[in-house]
Amino acid sequence: MIYVFLADGFETVEALAVVDVLRRAKLEVRTAGVGGRTVTSAHGVPVVCDVTAGEVDKEAMELLFLPGGIPGTPNLEASGEVQDCITYAAEHDRWITAICAAPSILGHRGLLEGRTATSFPTFQKELRGANIPADAYVCVDGRYVTGRGMGVAVEFGLKLVELLAGKEASDAIRGSIQCRE
Repeated sequence: MIYVFLADGFETVEALAVVDVLRRAKLEVRTAGVGGRTVTSAHGVPVVCDVTAGEVDKEAMELLFLPGGIPGTPNLEASGEVQDCITYAAEHDRWITAICAAPSILGHRGLLEGRTATSFPTFQKELRGANIPADAYVCVDGRYVTGRGMGVAVEFGLKLVELLAGKEASDAIRGSIQCRE
């Protein structure tokens, strides 16, 4: 199961483009609302989540995804439920993925130390001990995947599909949505 954590103030495109791409690959995806099932994006788009963050089945969690956005990222970071899921994922070798401002949450926890990672440029100083390539928009290092921002949300989603379902599945979706290489 893939869990996409949404807190009030999340970045709409980063979250929902990735959810869309993952669901096109027929992967099991659940949105998990922090503070309730209905959350509102940074640009006023309300979303009714599949479950609350407190209802996440950690044992079934194959991958967790943290979209960025302000104040979505600090709201995710302040959530004990989200922090518990990150801890569980790290301890059980599950995929931990984040885009834009959200990789800073992983950086604050020391999870990116010695890893190649990226984030929105103004948050890169928060990626403590990470190797940050100047030209990378999506980075994969072990079970960690990070992305720079909204403009690469579809590319980020396609990379997750490639990692979970294979390059053929990712390429098929890329073609069906007319996304450039």
